[in-house]
Amino acid sequence: MPHDHHDHDGLSPSGHPYRADQDTGLSYWQAMEIAVRELMVEKGIVTEAEVAAQIDAMDARSPAQGAAVVARAWVDPAFRDRLLADGSAASAEMGFDVGPMRLIAVENTEDVHNVVVCTLCSCYPRNLLGLPPDWYKSRAYRSRTVREPRKVLREFGLELPEATTVRVHDSTADMRYIVVPARPAGTEGMDEAALAALVTRDSMIGVGVAKAP
Repeated sequence: MPHDHHDHDGLSPSGHPYRADQDTGLSYWQAMEIAVRELMVEKGIVTEAEVAAQIDAMDARSPAQGAAVVARAWVDPAFRDRLLADGSAASAEMGFDVGPMRLIAVENTEDVHNVVVCTLCSCYPRNLLGLPPDWYKSRAYRSRTVREPRKVLREFGLELPEATTVRVHDSTADMRYIVVPARPAGTEGMDEAALAALVTRDSMIGVGVAKAP
């Protein structure tokens, strides 16, 4: 007997959770994306397999890639210097291509704490950190971080000493930032993999710090 999508405690017939907001017609932009993609496939500009491979590559991006870069900077002073001088080139050394954008790495120290925002939209180093969190795209974060950064950081649970200088960096379409958080105490002798596990997404945006071992 056929089932409607409200059966099975909110599951669709395929067994996936049902969401009313996704049970609507295509938006203008969704329809345009489908039309352009199908036209490009039809004209032989790309193949369906290439489109699928690119989607898989984008889905595979995660903060773990950025964490690996930070961990390398913690253990390799020469790499740290190259990262701070040219974030794009240093990331490419590790096999992480950030594309044509300019990646700038900024380092947290005892005296300076960096935090990243995009006041216009949600520019973000997705190749290293994956998709941006919803709060990063929110109007409140985008507007308040440049006006009252200490208060915003406090709301994330990060209380900084008054003597610490807070620097806010505004990302753009062709320039993105990644924060190199301060290395936690007590991590001497840990290898890169273990150190990378201490680096969180929030610490690379600047609204948090690396985890203690």
